[in-house]
Amino acid sequence: MGFFVEVETGVKLYVEDVNPAGKQTIVFLHGWPLSHKQFEYQFNILPKYGVRCIGVDWRGFGKSDKPFNGYNIDRLADDIRAVIQALGLKDAILLGHSTGGAIAFHYIARHQSFGVKGLVLLDAAVPVGLPPAAAQNYIDMTLQDRPHMLQVITNQFFYRYATEPFKQWFFMLGLEAAGWSTIAIMKMLSTLDLNADISAVSVPTLILHGDQDQVVPFSQAEQLSKQMPNAQLIPLINGGHGAFWEDKDMVNDTIIKWLQLSPNE
Repeated sequence: MGFFVEVETGVKLYVEDVNPAGKQTIVFLHGWPLSHKQFEYQFNILPKYGVRCIGVDWRGFGKSDKPFNGYNIDRLADDIRAVIQALGLKDAILLGHSTGGAIAFHYIARHQSFGVKGLVLLDAAVPVGLPPAAAQNYIDMTLQDRPHMLQVITNQFFYRYATEPFKQWFFMLGLEAAGWSTIAIMKMLSTLDLNADISAVSVPTLILHGDQDQVVPFSQAEQLSKQMPNAQLIPLINGGHGAFWEDKDMVNDTIIKWLQLSPNE
């Protein structure tokens, strides 16, 4: 079931609500430059264990509205607050991949865990984003030839083999975004620093991170887990930055065990 939620005047986010009758809700925040569709391989499985899967497209991405402004970490976190409040969610799990992990992390700190009881960070850009030089390279490529940039990032996401049809599907998800939002998020990542949020994130946190991640290094997840008493780090061996597909079985199984879920009868 898909619908739109207005998060500020004139700006609506697209929300995909799979299995609304589920007993445990997980809100999924995608990575740059994708959409909720990246979590297809979680949405296929987790509802069988009683999970309500809510996928949110950030502003500027997927099916959501694409205003020219509002691409800063505060506004993005506030957008999620508006969705959670509109849906009346309580005791949800917030799951974020890559930049979506940064948004989820900042949401917990900025909004005092409103409606949320746990956090899953998947190859997350936390507590910092990307080196400025790397971010600028993506920006330059986007300004000159966005499809080429998307091809480059597709190849960087996966450490093990990915089929060509899958890469094409992944590539098309990136094309759904606006060029200006693609650039704006990368600018945000070049200066992102959420170290001040660490002490404010006290909910139980599961960190899943590929040990061969070429976008956000595994060492970053290791350091973060040491600073968070309530965090559990699970390395994804020989995993890259695309754990939602490359390590989908491990990701799904780990979430199921962490939440102590049982299959529906």
